[in-house]
Amino acid sequence: MSASFPSPPSHPYAPAPQVPRRWWQHPALVIALLVLFPPGGILLAWLGRWTTGKKVIATLLSGLWFLLILFSDPPKDTKDDSKPVAKPAAAASPSPTPSATPKRDAPSPTPTPTRDPVMPSVVNTSYAEALKVIKRLSGGDARALSAYTDVELPRVHDEWTVCFQAPAAGGKVVRTGTSAELRLVEPGTACPEEENTALHPKPTREPGPDPDNGSTGGGSTGGSSTSGGSGTSGGSSSSGGGTSGSGGSGAGVVHPGSYCSPAGATGVTKKGTPMVCGPASDGRNRWHS
Repeated sequence: MSASFPSPPSHPYAPAPQVPRRWWQHPALVIALLVLFPPGGILLAWLGRWTTGKKVIATLLSGLWFLLILFSDPPKDTKDDSKPVAKPAAAASPSPTPSATPKRDAPSPTPTPTRDPVMPSVVNTSYAEALKVIKRLSGGDARALSAYTDVELPRVHDEWTVCFQAPAAGGKVVRTGTSAELRLVEPGTACPEEENTALHPKPTREPGPDPDNGSTGGGSTGGSSTSGGSGTSGGSSSSGGGTSGSGGSGAGVVHPGSYCSPAGATGVTKKGTPMVCGPASDGRNRWHS
């Protein structure tokens, strides 16, 4: 007796019901997370319905993208980022309309040369004060000389008074080297009226009477004495000649008002007026009657 098997069903089995897809399994969401947030995207990819091959490829690509972002240098924060970048002007296409003439840059003004400083008056001031003024104006130095030709300038002369200056007041001062020349006198000494003057000039002497004429007169007197037979009278005449010579002795012929030395010296003018060397109104020794 053969075994009997149940007959197959007349219709096939119904397929199993498909599980509905959750919202977090949507492919668009998974891909967006793989790009924006790789760890979350990789997790959803493996929990989703993708095949194993797709899951592996998505994991590798998203992981490389995540490592690239993680280890790349952050952009430098510069102050210029806030400034708008000027866009290059587009080249104008050729057209029959004439293009506007480009404006030319205005020429830069030529700098005005610095004018040389003007020399002020430093006469009747001390050498130290005058030197400060000159150095402040030009940065240069000053050359000091004695105002009198017969007076030697000492090594220390800061307190000496300035009588003459070069350049004169109002002249231009040289900016380098020796800027000025100052002629000085000792404190308490009057300045000369002009440069190249001696403080104690030698008196001008003119030749006295011709000695030959004096001897002739004496001889004549002597002859007259001899004629009288009196030698003593001749001697007396000779003594008179000596007195005349004595009257012409001293400083000789001098000029009234000129400088003289020493005080108390005597002299005569061309007209025979006796003169004495003594202090005048300016405090210096001059010839006066």
